[in-house]
Amino acid sequence: MQTETSKFIIIREDLNVDPTTFDADGLKIGRSPSCELVLNHPSVSRLHAGINEADGRFYIFNFSHSSGTALNGRVVAIESAEVLADGDVVQIGPFFLQLEREGDALSISVTMEVAVRVGEGEGRVEMPHAEAVPSGTAAGEDSGELSDALNVFWEKRKREAGKMQRISPLRPQAPSRVLGKARFNWTPTRDLVRPWPFAIFIWAGIIVVALAGVAAVAYAHAFTPAPISSPHARQSLQAQPAIARQPNGSSCTSCHTLRGGMEANCASCHQAEGFTATITEAHRRAGVGCTSCHVEHQGTEFRPSVASLQTCTTCHNDANPKTFGGRRVGTPHGGTFGYPVANGRWSWKGLEKEEWERKPAEIREALLNMEEASKRWPSAGDPAEQRRSSEFHALHLHRVKAIGGLKGNKEGELSCSTCHQSFTPIDRATPRTTCGTCHNGDPGGKFEKVLTANQPNCISCHVQHVQGRREWGASLLAGGATGASANDPARLLVSTTRH
Repeated sequence: MQTETSKFIIIREDLNVDPTTFDADGLKIGRSPSCELVLNHPSVSRLHAGINEADGRFYIFNFSHSSGTALNGRVVAIESAEVLADGDVVQIGPFFLQLEREGDALSISVTMEVAVRVGEGEGRVEMPHAEAVPSGTAAGEDSGELSDALNVFWEKRKREAGKMQRISPLRPQAPSRVLGKARFNWTPTRDLVRPWPFAIFIWAGIIVVALAGVAAVAYAHAFTPAPISSPHARQSLQAQPAIARQPNGSSCTSCHTLRGGMEANCASCHQAEGFTATITEAHRRAGVGCTSCHVEHQGTEFRPSVASLQTCTTCHNDANPKTFGGRRVGTPHGGTFGYPVANGRWSWKGLEKEEWERKPAEIREALLNMEEASKRWPSAGDPAEQRRSSEFHALHLHRVKAIGGLKGNKEGELSCSTCHQSFTPIDRATPRTTCGTCHNGDPGGKFEKVLTANQPNCISCHVQHVQGRREWGASLLAGGATGASANDPARLLVSTTRH
């Protein structure tokens, strides 16, 4: 069987060019410019396929080992021929070749669909109704004679196109599903693959378990270097009135949960008769919460309440570069314990409105009387200064006991002359020495080497938890709790906002 010179009509609908007619003994299809039908796409081989005529029939020959060629949605075998019928559709990469017989010529209309691979075109086109001719045969012709004739014809064309590779027994016969030329299609058979030794999996499991154990111990030690404090380890509430809703009993899940954070858990537990977890508005605006000041897992004798004193000076420090709400906080009172008047003006900002609303009615009435009296003072002027002065004196005068050798009135209460030796001009030197008598420090428990007993500290003047009833220093108030020594240092943790 001999191949014949045939007429081909190429219609490039994908390029929108005029149809081209030429005569050739074979139509080379591929990416190479030497091909008669150039399909420029990475998924198309240099010489991808060929079409020629023999004894009045056209045959397509597939040369691509990577992308493949499909006839009516069915992949053509490598290095084999398929007979073409009128209306067939050949798919090469994203290109579709619609074939029509026009007399003795073969018309090829080329279209392109992006992101379509060989083998996916089935169902996209209408299949021809002509009776199929078996692959490699031509109406009773011997298949071997046809194969030999086509091989002889295309062997020279393949060498001209630089396609010298031959089929390897180890080469995969199925076309690659990956587009492009940068791919590796050779896959060894199972007898050439070296299996992983089972010992690798055993040692890998041992290493993973060992690292997990080390990580668990290191993580626990980093966050819990010591047991929790004894107040959080008790099985019953001892403080009266209670400062928590229920005892913790060394439970981890009381504070650490998946559904809620530490802040929410602390605040929800400390909602009791003797204590309500609240913070000042200034700290709320700065984003300061419970865990910002109170820490745990420092030992059974550790006192989280006393430890919060260290965090005060950690933030309120000129050397602290961190900002809170866009503002920096410096060292208070110039680094010393301060009297709330500086350069003749009140540095104390007064109490928040919500704090005054919680005060007893007699204190609020005393404040109103003090404001009326302050209007007659020689220093009357700035209303804000008058307000702060009235609040300060309403919290102290005629309701706080005079202790530690301080001079009081006949009822033993603080009076104006307790702190001021003269009023014209006003004596502001003596109060600096008398304030520390009441506003002394807590012995400090574990931090006794840091906090000196009977010395002022931050919380001896400033109250954070304004609804903590146990912080109001009832033993220092006139008519307060009986049975408590007025000079007991543990009961003298009071402040101007606690009276």
